[in-house]
Amino acid sequence: MLDKNTVFEALKKARESAKGRKFTQSWDLSVSLKEMDMKKAESKISEDFALPNGPGKDLTVTVISDTITAKVTGVADSVITKDQLATIGQNKKGLKKIATDTDFFLSEISLMSVVGKQMGSVLAPRGKMPKPIPPNVDAKTIIEKTKKSVRIKLKDSPVVNVIIGNEKMEDAKVVENLESVIEFLERKLPKGRDNLKNVTIKLTMGKPEKIRVQ
Repeated sequence: MLDKNTVFEALKKARESAKGRKFTQSWDLSVSLKEMDMKKAESKISEDFALPNGPGKDLTVTVISDTITAKVTGVADSVITKDQLATIGQNKKGLKKIATDTDFFLSEISLMSVVGKQMGSVLAPRGKMPKPIPPNVDAKTIIEKTKKSVRIKLKDSPVVNVIIGNEKMEDAKVVENLESVIEFLERKLPKGRDNLKNVTIKLTMGKPEKIRVQ
């Protein structure tokens, strides 16, 4: 487990080392791993993970649906219907803008194949193919959870880098986010905690501070 005193002390030192900027700096968490064979499928991770307190920035979610449009009004940032997919797919420039402006896509299951055909060439290379919205599930809850999510990726190098908040957030909330990511990795990694090597935290323009893993 993490030593909470060490975590809070690391945040304090990281704040002190980061000079004030004209923009809001993010908290960057870096976790280096050991005893990992990155050629094995079990060593790779690519998953959206909902932080308890969100990543400290507004995330945009586009829903692709005909049946739940009314239900997600005011929660989703935009909605694309089945009739709009063909038009969007024919306009690559417009589709690229949609992909750039949207952090996450969600789609009702029945439209997933159509989405792949019309939008896949642009969304897939960006890692933004939509996640399916299961039937009989509260779409608003899924959207709200998605807006708190970050993408945790582990592909070629045994290092995970993820944003867990910003400098305006209370330290306690940043720490809670940090702990949740570590717990997630422990569940996903082949050897759990034994795969953890080093954990560091820093603000965007600051110096990394090491956190002890017990």
